[in-house]
Amino acid sequence: MTDLPLSGTYHQEDGREMTDLIETSRDGAVQIVRMTRPDKKNALTLAMYGGLADALTAAESDDAVAVHLLAGAGGDFTSGNDLNDFLTLTGLVGTDLERFLLTLASLAKPVVAAVRGAAVGIGSTMLLHCDLVAAADDSRFQFPFVNLGLVPEAASSLLLPRLAGYHRAAELMLLGEPFGAAKAQEIGLVNSVVPAGEAEAAGLALAQRLAARPRQALRKTKALLKQGDESVSERITREARLFEEALSSPELREAVAAFRERRPADFSGGR
Repeated sequence: MTDLPLSGTYHQEDGREMTDLIETSRDGAVQIVRMTRPDKKNALTLAMYGGLADALTAAESDDAVAVHLLAGAGGDFTSGNDLNDFLTLTGLVGTDLERFLLTLASLAKPVVAAVRGAAVGIGSTMLLHCDLVAAADDSRFQFPFVNLGLVPEAASSLLLPRLAGYHRAAELMLLGEPFGAAKAQEIGLVNSVVPAGEAEAAGLALAQRLAARPRQALRKTKALLKQGDESVSERITREARLFEEALSSPELREAVAAFRERRPADFSGGR
């Protein structure tokens, strides 16, 4: 099995509703969505999945938000599903868990994750849908599904082999053993590894760097990167079409003006 806890308990001793355990805050054009159940290592309930989906959906339609940042309160990202809650399920279709996964996978704006401590199950699979990931050197990742008599979720059986190659993905999925931040970076699951305690600051810094970029160009480039079922010639044609549209964009005019005027470009007015 694992040396990491895989669940908490369903009840919350401080009396807060589970939907209150997803908190949002704003830092400039970055919306931070934080799982706040640290006493249970941020184990996720169905209500918390609903809160995550709602927060991401609201930020996606907010023109003031350019980038999403996912984080966990306390010393962990998330230890995965709250098993007491999860075992009440008879299926996933139509649940808030499915809604969260479909929302995360379809976000047009960039998503950054700041990981520390436990990133178990959904804590690892959701990273496959993020665009940039900063992880603390004490982070512990795991795909424990086989060990629990389950199969992978969040399209991880498709995305992890694409990212890491079949044999590495098979090792991680079939054995289901924990692995550290260095291996996560080696296989491409995270972009950078920072000292313990610095993950959220590193993630926010990445998010702020993205937020300073032209927003329409960011979203269109993300969409191109996520679309993998085209031939080379089809992709050349689609890129050319988008490139032509960008030639008349306000973002290009601002980038050129800033270059000529020797000043930083300001893309904050973009949508």
